[in-house]
Order: sequence, then C-alpha cells, then structure tokens
Amino acid sequence: MKNLILGLFAMFMAVSVSAQYDPKALEILEAMSKKYKSIPAFEANITCNLSNDVDKVNEEFKGKITVKGDKFRMALPEQEVINNGATIWTYLPEAKEVNIDNYDPSSEDINPSKIHEVYKKGYKYLYLQDKTEGGVLCEEVDLVPEKKDAQYFKIKMFINKKEKTVQSFTLFDKGGNRYKYTISKFVPNAKIEDTYFTFDPKDYPGVEVIDLR
Repeated sequence: MKNLILGLFAMFMAVSVSAQYDPKALEILEAMSKKYKSIPAFEANITCNLSNDVDKVNEEFKGKITVKGDKFRMALPEQEVINNGATIWTYLPEAKEVNIDNYDPSSEDINPSKIHEVYKKGYKYLYLQDKTEGGVLCEEVDLVPEKKDAQYFKIKMFINKKEKTVQSFTLFDKGGNRYKYTISKFVPNAKIEDTYFTFDPKDYPGVEVIDLR
C-alpha cells in the first residue's frame, strides 16, 4: 500500500512538473473550441466509466447528452441533470425526487456544455501524442490545474484530429478515481427547443420537489 501511495504521488508530481503552456496543445484546443462554438446544438451518446485501482472499482454505464449554448441535459441510468443556464435540476427516478438549485457559472465543477472551454482559465496544457482512441485518430492533450487544491489534478482529452471534436475525456482526482467519458454517435446541429432544458414536475406525477435555492 505504501509503495502504491508513493507511486501515485510520484505520478502526480511528474504531471505537475511536465505540464506547461504548450503552443501545440493550445493550437489543438483552440481549434476544438472553435468547432463547438460553430455548432448551435448537438446530441451524443456517452459511455461513463469510473475506475479506481486501489479500491478495485470498475463501473460503466451509458447515457445521453444534449447541449445547446450554455444549456445541457444529461440522462444517465440513475439520474438526470438538466441545466437551462440559470437553474439546475437533478432528477432521481428511483427515489422519485428532484433537487432544484441555482446554477453557478463560476463553479469549478466540470460542465458538459463547457468542456470545450475548460482549458481557458486556470489550466496548463500539454500535447502528448497522436493516438488512436476508439478507432479514431486523436490528439492527446493533458490539462493540469494551476491550483494545487483543485478538485481534479488532471484532465486527459482525446480530440478527433479530423473533426476537432472530443472523442473522450478523463478526470483524475487525488483519491485515485478516474472518470472517463467517451462520446459516440455525435449529432451536430440538432434541432432542440429551449423548453427541453427545463424540468416540469407536472410531467412526473408523484415526484418530490426539493428546492435548495
């Protein structure tokens, strides 16, 4: 256990030391950001994988993400998160419960509608290599937060080299957890009404509303 902890610490230090403001990484990230800004709305299937070698955790589940500007709706097996840019709803189907809160755009939480802009504030970035991910040739880029107390010590992104879209991204926390999100069936320019990004309790009979605002 001691060796494993030391190994994780050494890995963290190596990432911190090697990370920089790499011009090639910036060029890749800027092209990716420009691509997403040109898309009014998109839908995609996502595969989420949570792994932790120390705790021997390896869980996978599938979902769907819809994004339009600052708005997003992410449907996963155990919860659905809806954000209209001002309010965020977290719906738990099994509990028949929805939590309502104000959306804080300054929050350090990774926002699915802002993943293409996360590098712009508080991160160093480094291009690693061209690598095939999910059968697609991608550019591998690591983002490392400038703050030592950040929620995640690294974000690894695989960016489709041809399309300039995100193929996958992985969040690494200091507890040894890795949260990997893989994008598939990406549908750009989807026709989505703004009302899709709100939660109406009337459509969910018997739901308990917990307003945290």
